[in-house]
Amino acid sequence: MTPPVRIFLAVAAVALVVVGVWYIATRGRESTDDAQVDAHVTPIAARVGGRVVDVAVADNQEVAAGAVLVAIDPRDYEIALERASAELADAEASAAAARATVPVTSATTSSAMVTAHGAVDHAAAAIDEADRAVEAAEARLAAARSRRREVEASATLAALDLERLSPLLAKDEIPRQRYETATAAADAARAALDSAASQVREAEAGVKVAESRRVQVRVAGAQAEAAVRAAATGPQQVAAMEARYKAAEAHARQMKAAVAQAERHLQFATITAPVAGVVSRRSVEKGQLVQPGQPLLTIIPLDRVWVRANFKETQLAEMQPGQRVRITVDAYGGRVFDGRVESLAAATGSRFSLLPPDNATGNFVKVVQRVPVRITLDEQQDPAQLLRPGMSVRATVYTR
Repeated sequence: MTPPVRIFLAVAAVALVVVGVWYIATRGRESTDDAQVDAHVTPIAARVGGRVVDVAVADNQEVAAGAVLVAIDPRDYEIALERASAELADAEASAAAARATVPVTSATTSSAMVTAHGAVDHAAAAIDEADRAVEAAEARLAAARSRRREVEASATLAALDLERLSPLLAKDEIPRQRYETATAAADAARAALDSAASQVREAEAGVKVAESRRVQVRVAGAQAEAAVRAAATGPQQVAAMEARYKAAEAHARQMKAAVAQAERHLQFATITAPVAGVVSRRSVEKGQLVQPGQPLLTIIPLDRVWVRANFKETQLAEMQPGQRVRITVDAYGGRVFDGRVESLAAATGSRFSLLPPDNATGNFVKVVQRVPVRITLDEQQDPAQLLRPGMSVRATVYTR
């Protein structure tokens, strides 16, 4: 065997050994260097407007959950809370008064109904009595007038008798005693006529009094009937009072909500950290006038970081959640962290881009797509919180 042949065979043997070693070393694993550290980014924005009176944190400062970050001037919100509390007290008092009025109105209308019906019955009896009184007075007047006519006839007769006897007395044709008797009879007749006339006037006055009394009683009866009609509206009055009470209660609830909202606005004037982490991108300064919704800073919790690795779609055949992952960090000279596959994305990264590719028309070039895979670190892998979002890493998933 010639030397060149021996050299060729030796090189081929070495190549086969290298390929075999590489195959054994890479068998059952998938790697990618298209991977970065990721974390939750919590933007902090103002929920109320106002002038900033204090900024308690700086960029890259660690803060605990609940720590005060920014303070907005609370005086306007304290005044609003006092005003809302006063309006709530007034609304509750009005509701209490309306609530107390409902049973009083109900009792009053029921009593008024009973009283009005009693007044109507009494007025009806009084009207009947007044009618009878008028009839009796008219009967007495008729009797007095009849008596007066009778007495007038007697007085006229007595006067005629006296007139006839006067010439006879002058001629001494009748005794004086007879003349005097006729004179006395005429005087008695005139006195009886005066008495009868007085009785007629008295009877007429009695009729007027009885008629006046009847008018008064009928007026009282009409008033009693009007009271009955008014009392009949009692249920509507009670319903109106109940509606007024419900409206007052609704207004009280509205004022209670206004107080709660004012309290929340006052609380929002002090901005606290919702999570523990590191402050980043602080853009607020003391004395600055901020508006609701304006971004102030960002908090990144470094105790809950993960790796987002973009694997080729051809690498996912045997990849599944729970598989062991080795993470090599470029920033720390290839320091290794251990983790696990948590989940595979529901779509490729291109589907989440601003302008997803559309290959429905025209010619296209087939490109291997990448699928984001979320990898979580094992416990106590980064106690010093060295990993920062955005760092480049190399992720190797052990599929076997």
